[in-house]
Amino acid sequence: MANETFSPGLEGVIAGKTAICCVDQGKLLYRGYPISELAEKVVFAEVAHLLLYGELPTKTQLAAFREMLDGFHGLPKEVINAIRLIPKHVPMMDVLRTGVSMAGHFDPVKGHTLEDERRRAVWLIAVCSDVVAARYRLLQGKEPVAPKPGLRHAAQILLMSHGAEQDETSIKLLDLTLILYAEHEFNASTFTNRVIASTMSDMVSAVTGAIGALKGPLHGGANEAAMELILRFKTAQEADAWVRDALSRKEKVMGFGHRVYKHGDHRAHILEREMRKLADVKGRQDLVAIYDAIKNPIVNKDKPIYPNVDYPCALTYYMLGLPLDLYTPLFVCSRVTGWCAHFIEQQSDNRIYRPLSQYAGHPERSVPPIEARG
Repeated sequence: MANETFSPGLEGVIAGKTAICCVDQGKLLYRGYPISELAEKVVFAEVAHLLLYGELPTKTQLAAFREMLDGFHGLPKEVINAIRLIPKHVPMMDVLRTGVSMAGHFDPVKGHTLEDERRRAVWLIAVCSDVVAARYRLLQGKEPVAPKPGLRHAAQILLMSHGAEQDETSIKLLDLTLILYAEHEFNASTFTNRVIASTMSDMVSAVTGAIGALKGPLHGGANEAAMELILRFKTAQEADAWVRDALSRKEKVMGFGHRVYKHGDHRAHILEREMRKLADVKGRQDLVAIYDAIKNPIVNKDKPIYPNVDYPCALTYYMLGLPLDLYTPLFVCSRVTGWCAHFIEQQSDNRIYRPLSQYAGHPERSVPPIEARG
């Protein structure tokens, strides 16, 4: 094994082929379509269809897809009761992981053909949003809100969370975040999902494992941390002073930098533009001033570090009235689409993942008698 290539974290290693997503030189393509065009021209349901079925839907296909998603909304009472029993202090991501696993016992899709798995993926999109919204309501001492057929997915999430339909600007912004987060190639949670898929396990198990991976602070949670940082400051001047001191100490600032995008995350540019429009509608220019005061010294230094999509997303979610502990679960409500697409792709041309390791322990040695041990 001495001559095998070793790359910590598999950095730079090509671990598989995919036709779903391309991240290259700052570009992000979903099945060949630039994320900038998708963000401008389609809604989340169309992106979900694209990722799962390989092509953007026709009007008829989109209507059928939405009808299918509508039909899958609504958790079994057993799942809601299980969520009720989880102590209030348990993090939302843990509840979501448990809720998805529990819902798997009531999977309405029974087969495992390609079309069955696509239907199961649509069901899981519904399940994730239903679990997040139900838990949020229960923590407020309120009952879960029944879904309303015919709403866009983003509108459905906001209705089930807030108990009332929201304004069109808020719906469009949440829909945009769902599009931008839907897929991102072989990131840690997607790779976890594909490894599980490669064992020929089931889709619910793979998604549950992916949620566990996304829970890790080195993968998910950056948007929550970014908003916590913004909320630390009362003025832009305070934020500017803090960030300059942090840079002098080479302290990492959450929401900046990306393992792949070295010259800026295109998703961040798209979302920041729309986030500023939302701030105008909501009258929160005070928060935008703090946002800019943190951002500007970081992007204008000699070796700039650029915001990733989590930075503008943090402020977007906050202005939509969503609590911080929903931020990463909402990431799941989007990324589950990509996970399921990768699950289907992995099992369609499968080879189980079995990498090598580089041994760093003792050389071969003899077992001593117990009397001679230490």
